[in-house]
Amino acid sequence: MGKSSRTKARSVAAPAEGGAEVGPRQPCPCGSGRRYKSCHGSPSGPPPVFSARPFAGLAGETDLIALREFVPSATAPLTVKGSDRTVTLCSLLPGAVPALVRANGDILLGLQVQHGYGDPSRDLAAVLTAALAAEPGSMVGLTEDPGEGATFQDLVEGDLAVTVHEGFDFWIDEVEDADGSMAAVLEQANGAVAPTVRLDGVESAYWTELGEREFLRWVRPEDEDALLDALARLHAAGEDHLVDGGRLIGMFRAHGVLVPVWDLPAGTGADALVAPVAAFAEKLAATLADARPLETAERSVRAGLASRQLTIR
Repeated sequence: MGKSSRTKARSVAAPAEGGAEVGPRQPCPCGSGRRYKSCHGSPSGPPPVFSARPFAGLAGETDLIALREFVPSATAPLTVKGSDRTVTLCSLLPGAVPALVRANGDILLGLQVQHGYGDPSRDLAAVLTAALAAEPGSMVGLTEDPGEGATFQDLVEGDLAVTVHEGFDFWIDEVEDADGSMAAVLEQANGAVAPTVRLDGVESAYWTELGEREFLRWVRPEDEDALLDALARLHAAGEDHLVDGGRLIGMFRAHGVLVPVWDLPAGTGADALVAPVAAFAEKLAATLADARPLETAERSVRAGLASRQLTIR
C-alpha cells in the first residue's frame, strides 16, 4: 500500500461534541485510550497525529496491545521483513527505553515507553528502523515526532508468540554486568512485577494478581458496538460470569479495542480459569453472530456496561 493510501486509510479523530462535559480523568471520547485531560481535553489539544486503531491487521494485535498496556514482563520474537536480525519485542526495557541493540547486534524493542506522538504503530516502526541501523551496544529512542513513515505492520510479519515472565531477567541475558549495576536495577524491577499469566487456549486473556485482588483482562478484537451488544445479551441472561463469585466489572479502551475486566475471588488463580474462559469464548462467538435487535432489558444492560469505563492500571 502506498504512503498516500495508507495515510488515508488510518483514521484521524476529531474532538467529540460536548467534550467539555467529560471528566478530566475519564477516558477520552475519541477512543484513544488516554484520559480526557491528556488528549482532547488538554490545553494543547490531542497529539497532531492520531490513529484510532494503530495495530489493525497485525497478527497478534490484541496480544501486542496487552503487552503495551498492562502486562508487566513479556517477550515475543519478531520476524522483520527482508532481515535476518534477531529482534525481540518486549513489554518493558530498563528505564522504559524504546530499544536496545546488544553487543552481538540483537535488538530488544520496547512497547511501554515514555514518548507518544499519536500513532504508536508508526512510532514503533521508526524506533525499529533506527535500531536496525544503530551500532551494537546502542540505546535507541525518539526525541521528536518521526513524521510520516512506515507503520509497524509494514516492517514485520508472522504471528506473535508471547512468553510471559515472572521478572525481567531477560534484560541481562548474555550481557556482562561487571560492576553489578544491572543486577541492582533488575532486583528493584522484579520486586514491582504483578504476577501475570496468559491463559492457554484463548487469545489475549491475562490473569493477574494486584495486591490482594485477582482479575482477568481480556483484549478483544471485535468491533466495539458488536462486542457491547454481545456482552449485554450474556449479562442480561446471567451468563457472563466465569467462576463462582467472579463478575464482569467493566472494561477499558486501548488502541481501538475493548478490554473487558472480570473481578475474581481471592485464590482463584490462572489454572482455574482456563476451562471456563474457553467455554465463555464459544458462548461469546455464538452471541456475536446473533443479529437480532437488543430487547429493552438488554439495552439497559448495554448502557450500564458502556458507562463502566475503567482505568488501564
